[in-house]
Amino acid sequence: MLKAYQTYISVCPFKKIAIIFANHSIMRLASIANAKTIHIIDFGISYGFQWPSLIHRLAWRRGSSCKLRITGIELPQRGFRPAEGVIETGHRLAKYCQKFNVPFEYNAIAQKWETIKLEDLKLKEGEFVAVNSLFRFRNLLDETVAVHSPRDTVLKLIRKIKPDVFIPGILSGSYNAPFFVTRFREVLFHYSSLFDMCDANLTREDPMRVMFEKEFYGREIMNVVACEGTERVERPESYKQWQARAMRAGFRQIPLDKELVQKLKLLVESGYKTKEFDVDQDCHWLLQGWKGRIVYGSSVWVPL
Repeated sequence: MLKAYQTYISVCPFKKIAIIFANHSIMRLASIANAKTIHIIDFGISYGFQWPSLIHRLAWRRGSSCKLRITGIELPQRGFRPAEGVIETGHRLAKYCQKFNVPFEYNAIAQKWETIKLEDLKLKEGEFVAVNSLFRFRNLLDETVAVHSPRDTVLKLIRKIKPDVFIPGILSGSYNAPFFVTRFREVLFHYSSLFDMCDANLTREDPMRVMFEKEFYGREIMNVVACEGTERVERPESYKQWQARAMRAGFRQIPLDKELVQKLKLLVESGYKTKEFDVDQDCHWLLQGWKGRIVYGSSVWVPL
């Protein structure tokens, strides 16, 4: 599974660019604030793949050392150890921090995100707080199935945190419609672009591609097409819909760093053999796509 994931990362820039964008934004704003402690609250930390590169940058930071605190948030696993995965992620990150002499503290949370309370996050006075989510807000239920939308509940919690920066990375899709035919048509367009992207970079017989498409794309497509109600957890919205939600929750956007956007464009143009990947910007969102179809978006927000 890990090899299949690595193969995907090597031929597709989407996740890599989103990680560079988020980590650079955190480091830039933390440096401006002269932060002595950075507290990252990561909704959907999974295996924690995003953070070794940031830890490495902290280790090489000039001047005084900076402590890193990470609150890793995940959904509970099935079985008797609901927090096992998110705790293991903390152990791996602690070893990496120890290797680079970065002071580290970890807090694991494994529960439904809309049930998390402010005190669960163990916030401390004087720390630089960054809230991050990499393409996982799409799994939150919305107002079409829950009277009190978990999406809005989580955004309200983030507003209560009063973070120094909030960086959502979102899958920009329109296949969250309650009507099946509309949803099916949109999901067909979306995944056709992704399969076309795979065709341009890997043979169809590549075993790592077959595994990735089955275990990742396959599960997602099955959920969108075959499930209804609370069982349907693949519920992406467009970046403009997320923009409206964030503004209603009491956030304002920070304009994109033009120099960073230009560097990311050059990285994609020079680092991948196909020239069909798109990196663009609109309404202060960094947008990524394939052959003109927007697939992912990232932006930077602060509370009003």
